[in-house]
Amino acid sequence: MCLAIPGQVVEVVDEQNRLATVEVAGVRRTVNIGLLDVDGTSAGAGDWVLIHVGFALSKIDEAEAHATLKLLAEMGAEYEQELEELKASAIE
Repeated sequence: MCLAIPGQVVEVVDEQNRLATVEVAGVRRTVNIGLLDVDGTSAGAGDWVLIHVGFALSKIDEAEAHATLKLLAEMGAEYEQELEELKASAIE
C-alpha cells in the first residue's frame, strides 16, 4: 500500500531544484516541492505537506496533519511499512 503522509518542511535545501528537507515521524528526507509551485502555494519552513514517493503533493494545515498522522498510526502495519520505506529512501 502506498500512502501520502503528512510531513513538516524543515528547510528548503535546493531552491533551484525545488528540494526541501521534510520530517515525518522523526525521519528526515529530502523531497521535491516543485509540484506546489503550479498553483502559487509553494512550501517553506514550518509548512505541512502531504508527501508521496518523494514529492510534496499539497499543503495542509497543522490540525489536518496531526489528525491524519493519528489515523495512519491506527492503521498499524501499513503505516509502519510506509515509514520503513521512507527511512530507506533518499533523493539526492
